[in-house]
Amino acid sequence: MRINLKNKHILITGGSRGIGKAISHALVDCGAKVAIQYHQNINMAKKTARELGPKAILFQADLSDAINVSGLFYNVLKKMGHIDVIINNAGLAIGSDPTAEDMQWANDWLKTMDVNLNAVGLLCKKSIEHFEERGGGIIINMASRAAFRGDRKEYMAYAASKGGVVALTKSIARAYGKKNIKAFVVAPGFVQTDMTADFINKYGEDHVLKDISLNKMTEPDDVAPLVAFLASGMADHATGATFDINAGSYLH
Repeated sequence: MRINLKNKHILITGGSRGIGKAISHALVDCGAKVAIQYHQNINMAKKTARELGPKAILFQADLSDAINVSGLFYNVLKKMGHIDVIINNAGLAIGSDPTAEDMQWANDWLKTMDVNLNAVGLLCKKSIEHFEERGGGIIINMASRAAFRGDRKEYMAYAASKGGVVALTKSIARAYGKKNIKAFVVAPGFVQTDMTADFINKYGEDHVLKDISLNKMTEPDDVAPLVAFLASGMADHATGATFDINAGSYLH
């Protein structure tokens, strides 16, 4: 069964690197036209766009700023005409020592929430408004196993933000299903990307492998096909569901 995304217009945040890059490739391979949000690394974004060809368009936006977030959605609509699917993939994980000074810890917490939850919430709101006008659409929000099993003490904000993403997505699925708006959660575990390289360098690959049930770490290409499948509309009756991709490191 081939996934067909021909004529689909898809917005993906954080789509130029890591998991997002693999998803962008999968979407384009299935025929979609993709709007790729990136933040600062223009060289990496341009490299990804060159790899993907004319079906990929880059959009710069700082997701920690609500004006930028709203502007991103407006700019994508202006350029692409409409959006069929939004994939809220971008996120950050700030290691913040709970014994740190209060204001520093609070700043880390607030920045994490701005990117991982507040931006997702605003983009979902904008998407719902647009999808109501168009008669439906699909929202795919990337969470984490941390939303369910928790995380290390330095990443409490990250886990809390991803827990919020899960609750947000379920609420959208319940509230807007009759309007043909579907919402899904994809919850990866530890995925081998450039963003996780520091953790691997610090604790070693064996540390990660001991925490999973399979013989190899999850890679971005292990996540991308599922996201493309959800974007196709072939799993609409699973709206509100969470799809775990964590190599058996958390089962619920």
